[in-house]
Amino acid sequence: MSEKIIHLNEGAIKSELKELVRSSVEETLNELLEQEAQALTGAARYERTENRQGYRSGHYERELLTSSGEVTLKMPKLKGVTFETAIIERYRRRESSVEEALIEMYLAGVSVRRVEDVTEALWGTRVSAGTVSELNKKVYVHIDQWRSRPLSGSYPYVYLDGIYLKRNWGGEYENVSVLVALAVNEDGYREVIGASEGMKEDKESWLSFLRSLKARGLQGVRLFVGDKCLGLSEAVNEVFPDAKYQRCVVHFYRNVFSATPRARMTEVAAMLKAIHAQESKESAREKAQAVVRKLQELKLKEAAKKVEIGIEETLVYMDFPYAHWQKIRTNNVIERLNREIRRRTRVVGAFPDGNSALMLVCARLRHVASTAWGTKRYMSMKHLDDAGVSGSDPVAG
Repeated sequence: MSEKIIHLNEGAIKSELKELVRSSVEETLNELLEQEAQALTGAARYERTENRQGYRSGHYERELLTSSGEVTLKMPKLKGVTFETAIIERYRRRESSVEEALIEMYLAGVSVRRVEDVTEALWGTRVSAGTVSELNKKVYVHIDQWRSRPLSGSYPYVYLDGIYLKRNWGGEYENVSVLVALAVNEDGYREVIGASEGMKEDKESWLSFLRSLKARGLQGVRLFVGDKCLGLSEAVNEVFPDAKYQRCVVHFYRNVFSATPRARMTEVAAMLKAIHAQESKESAREKAQAVVRKLQELKLKEAAKKVEIGIEETLVYMDFPYAHWQKIRTNNVIERLNREIRRRTRVVGAFPDGNSALMLVCARLRHVASTAWGTKRYMSMKHLDDAGVSGSDPVAG
């Protein structure tokens, strides 16, 4: 009995699958447009009702390019009411996070069933794990292009931070660090300007990261804001000697709290906040000296030492316009992004390698940057222009 050999045309299967996904997207979007038109007119097609607000007048076709291919939308024409759709914009926003889902599935080593479930939720049809792997390779290329794009214009304020994730290396778990740079450009808008894998947050990693930013065109930096990471301020001084460095006030407080008994925490917190509530650097220094003396009286010698040694690098923001103080004395703006990253990466658990962690982090950063976060003005740079060269006198907001 001869054996029957089945030959599979892989190219044809992929082509058929792609068309299935494309047609599913097209069908879903057109159905949503139809529902929107029905809601605006107060009646279904051909339905006669007293609540009708308008009438159908056919439709016109519009092409929309999606990651699944070009789809044809049948845009309803209405009489008596203006047809304004939010469907397309909502779809674009949802599709921008598809690459994150692809990376998440690929990295997490999830079951085929899980891959199928997620892709069905995204596109309305099931896509195999193998196809996701192929699509994922293309996503990596796009993310690398975004991550290495040239930087143009000036970026007066740059925030730096690192986020630790887990990776599984030879059956053992270890930390992998992703270094992130966020900046406020000359027009006052926030941008994610860089992300890079760093084995750890040390001087060499920061030097490499900062040099890459400079090579891509980072210029006009007046102030870097970050934590007291090992070697970070030294790296900044080496690569951008004309810029100043502001130690995050919140991280400074946490450092002092580490040497403060729980019973004294509220009292010490009030003392520290009083320092940064001053209206000039000189008065802040005087207040800091008083706080050091008070801490010494309370027998909190280690806390007093931390304040005495570290206070000056937390007052650098006072050399800049008063209107900006609240937003440049901490790196809270990048900490919020990091929380979003941790929320997203938690579903993966341990990454197979550092580059995989970097890709998922970048996908999330890229998505957030495309939302209102990146399109809404963060601060007015007029104050910086009016102040000219940074000075310690407050500039009224």
